[in-house]
Amino acid sequence: MSPPRLDQTFVRGSIETPVGTVPKASTIFSLSDRLGACKVRWGIGRLSYTVDPGLYAIGGARPESPVFVTANYKMTFDLLRRALAGVDGWILVLDTQGINVWCAAGKGTFGTDELVERIESSRLPNVVTHRRLIVPQLGAPGVSAHEVRQRTGFQVIYGPIRADDLTAFLKGGLKATGEMRVKEFPFAERLALVPIEIVAAVKWTLFVAAVLYLVAFFISGFSPSKATDLTLPAVLALGVSILAGGALTPILLPWLPGRAFSTKGFCMGLLLALCVLLFNGFGIPSHAAIMVGGLAQLVSIPAIAAFLAMNFTGCSTFTSLSGVQKEMRLALPLAIGGMGLGLVLWIAAAAMGG
Repeated sequence: MSPPRLDQTFVRGSIETPVGTVPKASTIFSLSDRLGACKVRWGIGRLSYTVDPGLYAIGGARPESPVFVTANYKMTFDLLRRALAGVDGWILVLDTQGINVWCAAGKGTFGTDELVERIESSRLPNVVTHRRLIVPQLGAPGVSAHEVRQRTGFQVIYGPIRADDLTAFLKGGLKATGEMRVKEFPFAERLALVPIEIVAAVKWTLFVAAVLYLVAFFISGFSPSKATDLTLPAVLALGVSILAGGALTPILLPWLPGRAFSTKGFCMGLLLALCVLLFNGFGIPSHAAIMVGGLAQLVSIPAIAAFLAMNFTGCSTFTSLSGVQKEMRLALPLAIGGMGLGLVLWIAAAAMGG
């Protein structure tokens, strides 16, 4: 495995060790770091936002300095190095294929084998005099502490959930308080997830809207204007669904009924669907078509909103892996069925109005 490159934007110099040159990571965010994080929040370059796996130094790292383990998703790495301002230490970056610690632990890329291989490839035993690794608590599902110790001699110490608590964790003798072990999902974190979900939803919505327009074009007797009028209610429903499931559900999460994310999304979608019904019949002249079209929106908006809301199950520890699997088994077929029924009803309404 190749060592980390020295020409990465966040690298500020290097430190010489018994195993060679180790890049020194800055603990200060540059404009490039902030712009990169902003782009990723909007889904731009998300899959390639990575740092080189391997060993990095922070501050004036020495052989007795602590070793922090993290993922090679750059946003995760950035949050860690910024939290370590004023600390002399080492960061061991695992190759998680650009996935954050918690998700990578669930997928197995932030795991025991990768950690052991990275310890060996970086020749960490020759760099530090102690045998301790500070691993994020959210990485615990993927790392077997006793196996790491058996294979490498390094003791795994699970650090706090939030990187910002690491300084206090170090001062406390590597012991976490109860508060450090609790993962919350506050408003700011929920709001930060909205842009990437909206962008992803809009992408497939544009494709779906184009397909619906073609269907309406044939139903209307190849009339572009009629096809546009028939498609608009469906596009409106899609937009409202994205608003409900991709934005309002995470923002209003604690106040929506139910425990499952899909239930919360469904309730939010149903509320907005009832509001949309006040404007039902948009572009459809027949009374029967109005009724069927309104029913299509009433069915499809909550179903799509529930489907979109389920994306947030992977963003919060509010749901366990078994809980997510159970929700997917129960809610996914219902959401897909609702979307399918909504499509059938929209076609029927379009045929009546066309």
